[in-house]
Amino acid sequence: MKFGIFYEMQLPRPWTADGDHKLLKNALTQVELADRLGYDYAWEVEHHFLEEYSHSPAPEVFLGAASQRTKNIRLAHGIIQLTTNHPARVAERVATLDLLSDGRVEFGMGESASVTELEPFGRTAEEKRAVWEDAVRAVIPMFGEGGVSYDGPYFKFPLRNVLPKSLQKPHPPLWVACSQLETMEMAGRRGMGALGFQFLSADAAHAWVHAYYNSYTKRLDKLCDYQTNPNIALVSYFMCAPTDEEARRRADGATFFQFALQFYGASKGRERPPPGTVNMWDEYNKWKAANPEQAARALSGGLIGSPETIRKKLRKFQASNVDQIILLNQAGKTTHEHICESLELFAKEVMPEFHAAEPEHQAWKKKVLSGEIQLEEIDTDPHKTRFRPGMITVEPKVAAE
Repeated sequence: MKFGIFYEMQLPRPWTADGDHKLLKNALTQVELADRLGYDYAWEVEHHFLEEYSHSPAPEVFLGAASQRTKNIRLAHGIIQLTTNHPARVAERVATLDLLSDGRVEFGMGESASVTELEPFGRTAEEKRAVWEDAVRAVIPMFGEGGVSYDGPYFKFPLRNVLPKSLQKPHPPLWVACSQLETMEMAGRRGMGALGFQFLSADAAHAWVHAYYNSYTKRLDKLCDYQTNPNIALVSYFMCAPTDEEARRRADGATFFQFALQFYGASKGRERPPPGTVNMWDEYNKWKAANPEQAARALSGGLIGSPETIRKKLRKFQASNVDQIILLNQAGKTTHEHICESLELFAKEVMPEFHAAEPEHQAWKKKVLSGEIQLEEIDTDPHKTRFRPGMITVEPKVAAE
């Protein structure tokens, strides 16, 4: 099993003049530390206009800076929004980052899940899947040699040679965001790595891993000519500390992250309120005061605990044959010091066991992809709830205020 770290660049209120500056500089230091400690991936999102939830509109700039401070860690777009970017600009930026990083880029793609992000760029929630598919067909040929033109329903591009070309050939590995569980089956069918943002239980992960690989091996239907990337990665809340109690004390940011997802998820189209009208941090603290048991229960999920507790949880995910676990450490007001200490302790006490088992996993995977191992077709209907039992709930009326 491989491990990534994940960045939304959350910045709850109250904001200070140097808040974003410190946030970005600390995150770069954390990625540099993760590189030294042997983590495999650093994932960075793209979001626009999402106050407090994500201050990450230009992931290629952040990852470009990280490329000059790291040597081995893969620099991963998780994801670039193909609905709010022109395909040529995407190809140019991904290729440039690939060159600067000596071929360490992972190209994750997605649609955006919020009309707050889509509408300023002239897109609607109803058309975003079709726009994404059209953008994939447009952008992939741009990594090839020579000129390319494209004439699709959403993007039209005259014959041009899109430069520079990426170091990795024919292009960096492709991933797609799976913010809805059904999208994981789609990712397998399209031959792309699945970035699962569902915070699954181990049992659900087992079912969806089977669905993904069966879709890939039996129903492959690529959008155009590209190199497939059979991989499944799942995001998990994360805080590693010497004791379970200390980990939970340090992991308040994970509960804030869950609250923000639910708060916005309860609104139509996940639309955000007008700028400056909601203080998410204040709303979170009011909810936490009114729901202490639910707030405490939220910290029992994810990879939050001592090295031994996290190790036991990871062994369950390992048994499901997940390729990668992406650790969500930067959330809410989790401190830079606690993030670094968590990364260090996990790398020392937990990660080596699972890195050592990677050759065995790859041997299993090779047999699955060749057809030597036939995976059971598991019914995924019982596992379609994004927020599993134990995670927080927010009443829709709160989100509408």
